Amino acid sequence: MTYEATRNGESPEKKEGNGALEPIPTGKGHGDPVGKPATAKPKKKKDKKDKKDKKDKKGGAGRGVETMFRTAYRTHLDLSSLADTKANIMISINGIIISILLATVYPSLVQNRALFLPSSLLVLTCLASLVLAVLAARPRVTRKTVTPEDVRENRANILFFGTFINMKEEDFLDGMWELIEDRERTYTTMMRDLYGLGAVLGAKYRLLRTSYTVFVVGLAVGVIAFLSVYASSGGANGGP
Repeated sequence: MTYEATRNGESPEKKEGNGALEPIPTGKGHGDPVGKPATAKPKKKKDKKDKKDKKDKKGGAGRGVETMFRTAYRTHLDLSSLADTKANIMISINGIIISILLATVYPSLVQNRALFLPSSLLVLTCLASLVLAVLAARPRVTRKTVTPEDVRENRANILFFGTFINMKEEDFLDGMWELIEDRERTYTTMMRDLYGLGAVLGAKYRLLRTSYTVFVVGLAVGVIAFLSVYASSGGANGGP
């Protein structure tokens, strides 16, 4: 008893005799291969996933660096604005105190010479504090002439306006395009710019600290001197 199928879409034959089914030919060791041997396909999906992970890591690192620079710039600008505000406060307070002393105390020096020392001490300390505050708030702009070669050799910071104000517009644009095309040089220039901002902030806050210290010490000494003068003059007037 034999079961046969057409050639198109063979099925196994069953022959009488041994009662066994003949195996379906797989193409190995036969003259006419029916099917092709199974081969391992390359893992394209895994490779694509690995490439995507590497790309994501690289992009994440780039975004992290940009966030770091953005945060650092914002912090420096906020600190600079705070320093200018503190300097304006000291300028206003010292100006008011000096105006009051000149308008009220100095006209009475003709009658009471003892007020000359404390009032002069207070005026001088307030004036010194005011000058220091003005120096802290004063803008700092370099007057150094910068050439395109200095920018290419990283001897000048093209991101700072004090550097490129003396350059021609064409040279500035060329320098900026060259900087944009070189990522490592861009990061280096931004680091130098941050360092410059930090140096300016350090000078501002040193002057402000000195200004506040001079103001506090001068105000305390001046008030004590005025009180001692008034106490001595009161005791002299109340004596026999």
